[in-house]
Amino acid sequence: MKNPRIVVFLLAAAALIALPLIAQQFGQGWVRIMALALLYVLLALGLNIVVGYAGLLDLGFVAFYAVGAYMYALLASPHLSETFEWIKAGFPDGLHTPIWAVIPLAALLAGIAGALLGAPTLKLRGDYLAIVTLGFGEIIRVFMNNLEHPVNITNGPRGLDRIDSMTFFGLDIGKAVTVGDFRIASVTLYYYLFLVLVVFSVIICHRLETSRIGRAWMAIREDEIAAKAMGINTRNMKLLAFAMGATFGGVSGSMFASFQGFVSPESFSLMESVMIVAMVVLGGLGHIPGVILGAVLLAALPEVLRYVAGPLQQLTGGRLDAAILRQLLIALAMISIMLLRPRGLWPSPEHGKAAPSPVSAA
Repeated sequence: MKNPRIVVFLLAAAALIALPLIAQQFGQGWVRIMALALLYVLLALGLNIVVGYAGLLDLGFVAFYAVGAYMYALLASPHLSETFEWIKAGFPDGLHTPIWAVIPLAALLAGIAGALLGAPTLKLRGDYLAIVTLGFGEIIRVFMNNLEHPVNITNGPRGLDRIDSMTFFGLDIGKAVTVGDFRIASVTLYYYLFLVLVVFSVIICHRLETSRIGRAWMAIREDEIAAKAMGINTRNMKLLAFAMGATFGGVSGSMFASFQGFVSPESFSLMESVMIVAMVVLGGLGHIPGVILGAVLLAALPEVLRYVAGPLQQLTGGRLDAAILRQLLIALAMISIMLLRPRGLWPSPEHGKAAPSPVSAA
């Protein structure tokens, strides 16, 4: 075939479609790991817009994840109907928001939150920007943890449960589907939903990267003063980067709430933000395939290392906590990767490329 890349894409697509159907035969836990890995890919793609393209170090990205999750939890659970009588009068069975409304609402709400975060940080860069965004992420988590008095909106540290599963054209993704004699588990259906969102997000990111907006972001990343001198409106471009990246986090959060059926502030800690940043950096800043690789590896690595931490704990007579040992192994793996591949596992081929040699005059 003249274009072998098409063959590679077709084989990859076939593998991604068939993989969960094979994995569910060995237990739904493996499919669940793959579905969560796709969610982290969606988060990493959003953060890559802010960090990889625009060069703005954001350590509070998990806040947008939380905004999307709580938005869906409130709109797809009986909590608001049980708390407010006027909502119960209109919706006695609770709010059950369809998927076609959830995704745009989550993207819009998180995008507004991203713009609100970006507005007061326009003059900050580097460490100062990281500290401010870190504080923003913690403020959102504390806010969700305490917003149960005087009016109970988030149910505080107890979290929100009884969240509806996604329904798509009458198909309830929260229930298994039987096709002939073959049973497709609910977690497999969620995997396919997340896969569609990831493919759509990759297309958006690629189009942004090759557009004038993407080139403006990269110019700001390399030298903001030079970009401003060339006529780029750095203020609007930075705000757009924060808002655009946040939309990915909001959609991911709504999918997470539906997938888990329960959300609480503990799911959106600082460690989550650090892990998402690590996915982008370890994979390769500004490079979509590298970001996807980093997200998949770091999302799956903690689960895989469960099988390593157990035997090591037995060798020490149980004196080492398995959770702490697992974190140690993850840290060692990350340090090894950064020592061997300082630019990431799959860096952008254009980053740091030497200037082309001048063509001699004819």
